[in-house]
Amino acid sequence: MWTYLTQPFTFALPGFQTSELPPWDEAGQRWRRLSVVWPSNLATHSTEQTLYFDDDGLLARRDYDVEISGGTSGAHYVSDYAEVAGIKLLTKHRIFPRTPDGDSLPEPLIVSIDLSEIAFA
Repeated sequence: MWTYLTQPFTFALPGFQTSELPPWDEAGQRWRRLSVVWPSNLATHSTEQTLYFDDDGLLARRDYDVEISGGTSGAHYVSDYAEVAGIKLLTKHRIFPRTPDGDSLPEPLIVSIDLSEIAFA
């Protein structure tokens, strides 16, 4: 959860590599994409990830191959932003399988995470 809650702030840390990818069309929308390579000193389930941003510049999807489970491909959709102390945080996470060409499959739902009562201490 740490990686989910701290992105994109973590990308400002030393060692991250980012590059913009060509746009992606999905469900009648055109999303901007960002390739992110994590530094080896930070734990994450996937060193290489692709992030998708909507027209408002908000994260809508993140793709990765889960290295700790044999490279299982996931399309991680995020939604339902909540503002906490002036920072927009994602509260709804839905992860589905992803095909080699980047399309997500509608089922099975692999992971479902809903966050509530978020506060900074």
